Amino acid sequence: MTSVNRTAAAPWDRIEGKIQPWHRDRLAVVYVRQSTPQQVLDHAESTRLQYGLTQRAVDLGWAASRVLVIDEDLGHSASGVVERAGFQRLVSEVGLDHVGLVLGMEMSRLARSGREWHQLLELCALSGALLADPDGVYDPAEHNDRMLLGLKGTISEAELHLIKQRMWNGRIGKARRGELAVPLPVGYLRRPDGQVVRDPDQQVQAVVHLVFDLFDELATINAVLRFLVDHGIQIGIRVREGPERGTLAWRRPSRIVIQNMLRHPAYAGVYVYGRSRTDPRRRLAGRPFTGRVRRPPEDWLVYLPDVLPAYISAERHDRNLARIEANRARSQSMGALRDGPALLVGLIFCGRCDTRMVVHYQRGQGRKLWPKYECSRVKADYGGELCQQLSGICVDRYVTGLLLAAMAPAALEVSLQAAEQAQHRREEVDQIWQQRLERAGYAADRARRQYQLAEPENRLVVRELEKEWEHALAERRRLGEEYDRFIAARPRILTVAECDQIRALAADLPAVWQAPTTTDADRKQLTRHLIERVTVTVVGDSERVTVQVTWAGGHRTTGELVRPVARLDQLSYFPRLAARARELAEAGHSAPAIAKILNSEGFRPPKRREHFGTQGVRTLLQELGCVSQQEQALRRGAAPLGRHEWWLTDLARELGMPRVTLFGWIKRDWVTAHQLTDQRRSWTIHADPAEVERLRQLHQQSRGHRPRQAWLDHQQATIIRNEEGNHGDDVEPHV
Repeated sequence: MTSVNRTAAAPWDRIEGKIQPWHRDRLAVVYVRQSTPQQVLDHAESTRLQYGLTQRAVDLGWAASRVLVIDEDLGHSASGVVERAGFQRLVSEVGLDHVGLVLGMEMSRLARSGREWHQLLELCALSGALLADPDGVYDPAEHNDRMLLGLKGTISEAELHLIKQRMWNGRIGKARRGELAVPLPVGYLRRPDGQVVRDPDQQVQAVVHLVFDLFDELATINAVLRFLVDHGIQIGIRVREGPERGTLAWRRPSRIVIQNMLRHPAYAGVYVYGRSRTDPRRRLAGRPFTGRVRRPPEDWLVYLPDVLPAYISAERHDRNLARIEANRARSQSMGALRDGPALLVGLIFCGRCDTRMVVHYQRGQGRKLWPKYECSRVKADYGGELCQQLSGICVDRYVTGLLLAAMAPAALEVSLQAAEQAQHRREEVDQIWQQRLERAGYAADRARRQYQLAEPENRLVVRELEKEWEHALAERRRLGEEYDRFIAARPRILTVAECDQIRALAADLPAVWQAPTTTDADRKQLTRHLIERVTVTVVGDSERVTVQVTWAGGHRTTGELVRPVARLDQLSYFPRLAARARELAEAGHSAPAIAKILNSEGFRPPKRREHFGTQGVRTLLQELGCVSQQEQALRRGAAPLGRHEWWLTDLARELGMPRVTLFGWIKRDWVTAHQLTDQRRSWTIHADPAEVERLRQLHQQSRGHRPRQAWLDHQQATIIRNEEGNHGDDVEPHV
């Protein structure tokens, strides 16, 4: 291409012609915007526009072979180049250095916003490309043309805003009359006249009713999904787009479908619009339907009750929403039913700070889980201490006793209702299976009729119809075999033995409660039906716990239980126990005899033990500082202790700590100790008053203080070593 000095001519020298020869040596790009391929079929005006713009380029002096047509949103171009949107496609795919002229119906339609429009003008000015529309040819490098193009862009952007605003007002007005066609959920159908009705297919309606009934019974979306999958039930969905639009397709159930059914107000007869909005920041590239954010109900644009045919009542819909919200794992809600033996998850509250308590599990022997309820809000949020904690077994056992006692008078009635409910559920599932079999039989009969109506000589058609008939028969046979297996596992009608078993179990509710077939989720679900709240308060640090049970309906039951504690001094009756143990020891009773006397008088040890044993009594006497007769005899035969020397038992009593803990300190070399050569290999500890005070403070520190302090000391030592090393690097070497 011949080099041209474009800056030599003054502006008034180019008034007669803006198109120079070197412009025609480049490409002429014809830009046409069409949103979907369907517009090409339905709107022939765009095709005529494309032809007119192409002819316009030829009239301006471009050869037809140098004209490139771009359809913006169709994903293709006349040259086969895959295109994007607006001026970005011109820059990235074509390159403005190879373009001499860009033609469009309206210049501002080359870009979607003012920022893109002015960026296009700048690029065209730098590359020397011209812009043209039916009104004329513009050179972005000239001030007058650039100002005119900027004005056109501003006016076009304002027009676009007005058009969108008018369309939005019309859409809202139609929605407020309940006439705007919005996507319908499962179980609804829109007639050609626009009226919304229930899906005329009975199987579709039966599945919708079953989903709502199951949620009332099972209370969680996951449980409903498992039931549908276990019983082979599918959900009928009307295809919304494509060549099979409007046809009924049966899909396997999914969590999102069930959740949408339970949340959608249409099932309660409510027409709504504006339940969500689009957040551009959350949109994903290439996915135009992403970025939607749910609005709260008070921000919905349209809410018209009693407009659509309802499957459930508005009150039932509100209960479902409340149940879904309560199933969320948050501190403000009970949460969904989960695995684990803790009975009162989500129901138990702290009586001190009125905070919902959480559950933690510890594994015991045989991998069994032991629940423990904790009020840990202050600890988790503010780094404080636990408000209170207690074993879950004792609370669950106490509440279980109240539950069984409350249900005992209505046991027979409950058994009859349970049998009726089980029978009704089986009939619902069997009805859906019968409808599936009927549908499969209709499909096979229809395929047979089509085969028989075809001309036998037309083998091209008959062979295909014969294959469809055989496929329909095979599907009908497969479905029948699957139904037979289902009925064999779950009979449609409760047998006499099953009914008798239900009545027998009603007379023995504890057996039903403890039965292996009764899952933890079943127990929790029943508890939540009958109890609204359980408030527990530990009396001080003792084993006594006050419990207040708030039943469904508002009635309250107050009682007290005993929890297991870790130490003897936590027992509320420890002063009486200590005094009685000292009295018996001073009277010369042996440890087995003392244990028998304490048990007969009603004293109980801490933790989960029911009775004192010999070793437990010995531990008690040691913690009380009572020296046994055997140890007294050994002391009389031993050499006198030196200055600041202590017997192990005496120092433990002085420090107010268990003897076994002090013995552990000896093994860790935390104290200075000496082992004697007597028969019991007794220990003596050297501790002056300062050492005694140090040991007392060490015992009073929290259990986690020593590991944390050791870690801090290690970190501090590491910092000091690093600083010393850095200082050493800074010292100049001695020469």
